[in-house]
Amino acid sequence: IGENDLYIPKDENGKYKKYGSLAESYGDTVEAMRSLIPTHVVFNGKAGALTGDGALKAKVGETVLFVHGQCNRDTRPHLIGGHADWFWPLGKFSNTPLRDIETWFIPGGASAAAIYTFKQPGVYAYVNHNLNR
Repeated sequence: IGENDLYIPKDENGKYKKYGSLAESYGDTVEAMRSLIPTHVVFNGKAGALTGDGALKAKVGETVLFVHGQCNRDTRPHLIGGHADWFWPLGKFSNTPLRDIETWFIPGGASAAAIYTFKQPGVYAYVNHNLNR
């Protein structure tokens, strides 16, 4: 799962700008990025990427490996309704994993891995626990 910060330039009225090409947007995009306040935070490159037809699916009793990365900012993914049976901070499988971790801290520029065995049917929301984002 890739967590992406997007920085979309806005005009003086707060509306998102449109450009004829990527090259035309470059200067304004760099300026928007300097604020370090993303206009959007998404998983796998777009809003809703892990919902509907894009939802990840598992059956009760299945064990799933989550690998989550974030390039820019610290993040705290959380599987609502579950946890990490095993959690490898920084994604280093040679290190001893942590056990039964609910919210997974991942520093910016890093990845982490978690394993969870689904115990009940249902919808498990996967969120960034930085809820103000």
